[in-house]
Amino acid sequence: MSKKECVAMLLAGGQGSRLKALTNKVAKPAVSFGGKYRIIDFVLSNCANSGITTVGVLTQYRPYLLHSYLGTGEAWDLDERGAGVAILPPYATQKGGAWYAGTADAITQNIGYLEEQDPEYTLILSGDQLYRMNYGEMLAVHKKNNADLTVAVMPVDWSEASRFGIMNCDDEGRIVEFEEKPAQPKSNLASMGIYIFNTDLLVRTLEADAQDASSEHDFGKNIIPTLLAAGKRLYTYQFKDYWRDVGTVASFHEANMELLGEQPAFDLYSTEAPIMSNASTRPPAYVGHYADVDDALIANGCTILGHVKHSVVSIDAYVGERATVIDSVLFPGARVEDGATVVNVVLGTNAVVKEGATLGDPKEETIAIGDDDVIEKEAE
Repeated sequence: MSKKECVAMLLAGGQGSRLKALTNKVAKPAVSFGGKYRIIDFVLSNCANSGITTVGVLTQYRPYLLHSYLGTGEAWDLDERGAGVAILPPYATQKGGAWYAGTADAITQNIGYLEEQDPEYTLILSGDQLYRMNYGEMLAVHKKNNADLTVAVMPVDWSEASRFGIMNCDDEGRIVEFEEKPAQPKSNLASMGIYIFNTDLLVRTLEADAQDASSEHDFGKNIIPTLLAAGKRLYTYQFKDYWRDVGTVASFHEANMELLGEQPAFDLYSTEAPIMSNASTRPPAYVGHYADVDDALIANGCTILGHVKHSVVSIDAYVGERATVIDSVLFPGARVEDGATVVNVVLGTNAVVKEGATLGDPKEETIAIGDDDVIEKEAE
């Protein structure tokens, strides 16, 4: 196979346990988002829009739905000859088999795929973040700096900096120190977990790390400090646009709400860098004669007969007569039956809130209801 300039390795095996009921049956990257998307759509669309057409997707936790959804990559224009999406789950060897032990170990177990593709550069991505980035611009910075590794960073609020891996740099953006969740951070440039490596160096470093019994086989904890100590050329690429790591129910709910309004924080309607999806074709949404819809995203296949305000209603969801949905996210096929009220809730795929039931409170934490769950009306 001819040598490629850059191949993406997309880490998509996360369980996402802090999303609670939302990931009981699916991996975090496969969780529904924004009415017609899944979380992984955003990074796959970034790859396509950046001209990176060879993507290895490393899966692990509850992978079936994700595998089925990805298919050949056609939905994201990633199915061209000699490229495309490759599913890379953990596998057994003569030495046995185990789940990926860390982010670096996941790539180590798939060095054979990298060697087959033979890219000059390797882009490491996470499948559970929401943002729009041109990776070509990051690669251009990497080459300009003659870097061995480039880490995407973004400024965070100083009060939040201790929650992140922090990059301390010189005036040219070269990394001079890395601090993992420092109590007293020296900068507010937080790692986004997006890396571009020179592939030859990446492979050598991963193979050495795999032999280190004391290593946690993690890019932030082990690989970056090792390369810094070896005097390699590590640089940052500063990103200042919208980015969210939706790790909790509250942050997931907030990110969905940020899609709403006349000037949303994240624009799903951009034609310059569109977000693509493998959502099935469905008929148009139906909004009934007595329905009342205000500041909401209503996906195809929905039936809206009641009141929906400041909410995201996904494919094939149903809101019955006299029902009320406010500040909520309804996943595909979710049903809020006649006279029911749902406020500040994320309602899972095919979950049902029965007639007359009340769920959620605007003054309390956002509630997450799992796929196929049924909420009955409380007895009076």
